[in-house]
Amino acid sequence: MIESVAREAVDLQQMGRQAKAAAVELAQCSTTQKNEALLAIADALAAERAEILAINAGDMAAAREAGVDELYIRDRLNLERRMDSVIADLRKVAQLPDPVGERFDEREPREGLRAWKQRTPLGVLGVIYEARPQVTVDVAALALKTGNAVILRGGREVLRSNMALVRVLSGAMEGVGLPAAAFQYIASSDRRLVGELLRMHEYVDMIIPRGGNGLHTFCRENSTIPVITGGIGICHLYVEPGADLDAALQVIHNSKTVSPAVCNALDTLLVQRALAAEFLPRVLEHLGAAGVEFRAEPRALACVGADERVSPAGPEDFDTEWYALTLGLKVVDSLDEAIDHIRAHSTQHSDGILTRDMASAERFCNEVDSAAVYVNASTRFTDGSALGLGAEIAISTQKLHARGPMALTELTTYKWVVVGEGHVRL
Repeated sequence: MIESVAREAVDLQQMGRQAKAAAVELAQCSTTQKNEALLAIADALAAERAEILAINAGDMAAAREAGVDELYIRDRLNLERRMDSVIADLRKVAQLPDPVGERFDEREPREGLRAWKQRTPLGVLGVIYEARPQVTVDVAALALKTGNAVILRGGREVLRSNMALVRVLSGAMEGVGLPAAAFQYIASSDRRLVGELLRMHEYVDMIIPRGGNGLHTFCRENSTIPVITGGIGICHLYVEPGADLDAALQVIHNSKTVSPAVCNALDTLLVQRALAAEFLPRVLEHLGAAGVEFRAEPRALACVGADERVSPAGPEDFDTEWYALTLGLKVVDSLDEAIDHIRAHSTQHSDGILTRDMASAERFCNEVDSAAVYVNASTRFTDGSALGLGAEIAISTQKLHARGPMALTELTTYKWVVVGEGHVRL
C-alpha cells in the first residue's frame, strides 16, 4: 500500500525544482549552521532509533519471504548493526573542516591582479543506490556539509527504511530552519523514474550510481547529466616470496571475510610460484575455517589437492565480483604476471601487494592503475570513514573529477576569483 500510494505521488519535476531552490539556500549557509543541522539529525536519529529499526526489521522480513539470500540481507539490508556508526559519522562530519569557500592555487598573473580558485558546492546530486539504507544518511551528511541538495533513489527491498530515514532527516532540517527539500527521496521502485531522473539536467548537476555493473551501464548510457561511476570492485592481493606470511594471512582474511558483500572485499588472491606450494594450503586452512570457498586455476589447484571447498576456476571466475565468501586463487610466475593479470581483470578499484621488497612495492604502486593501491594492508580500507574522511558518498573508479572514496572535497567544484585594481587586458 505504501508503495502504490508513493508511486502515484512522485513528481520528479517538482522535486527537481525544490532541490534546486534548496541548493541555492544551502550554498549560502555558514559552517556553523550546517554543523548544527548535522548534530540535530544525529540527535533525531538517536531519538527515533527504535521506530526506524522496527521498520527496517519489517523490510528484512519481507526480503526473507521473497527468498533473498541471508548473507545479502545481513550485509546490505540490516541497519541495526550500523546505526551507532551512522550516528557517530554524522557527528564526525560536523567536526571536519568545511571545504566550501576554501581558496587554493593562488597566483598574481600581473602586478596587483590576484587570482585564486575557490571551492563551491556542486549543486544538486542525484544518487541512485541498491540496498544499504545507511547510504541515505551518509549521502545526506556529506551533501549538507558541502552545501548540496540531493535527490535519493534506493533499492526496493529497503523502501520503507529509507522513507523513515528521510522523514527524520527532513524534520531535523526544518527544526533548525533549513530547507527540508535538501533531502528528497523517490519513494517508488518504478525504474521508469530512474530514467526520468537521468534526464533532469536542468535541475540535477551530477548523478552518482552505487550498485552493480548493470546500474552503472544504464546510467552512463541514458543520462544527460555527468555521471560518476564506481563501487564495482574486483579486488586483488598479490603475495610474493619474502612476505611476512603470518601477517599476510591476517590481511587476506580481513580483506575477504569481515564484510564479503562490499565492493572493497577481496575477490582474487595471486601467489608467486615459488611460494604457492607452502602458502596456499595455509590460506585454505585459515580462510576455510571462516566458511570461504575457493575457485582455483590449475596450478593453484595442484598446490591444494583434493578439497571439497575448492572448485576449478571457470572461464569467467576471475572477472567476477563475488559479493560472497568465495575467493579466486591463481599462481603466477612473477610480479610482471601479477600486474598483467590485474590489468586484464581489475575494475580499477582496490588492489594490493604483500611483500617486504620495497622495490616490488614501488613498481606495483606505479604500474597498477587502480583508485587505491595497497602495500601490506587490507583492501577494506578503501572507505571514507576508514581513511579519516568521515562518511563517503561513493567510491569512484573513473579518472575525471574524483577517484577513490568521495567525501567532502570531492563534492565540491571550484570557481576562479579574480580581483584587480581596474586592470584591463590589452
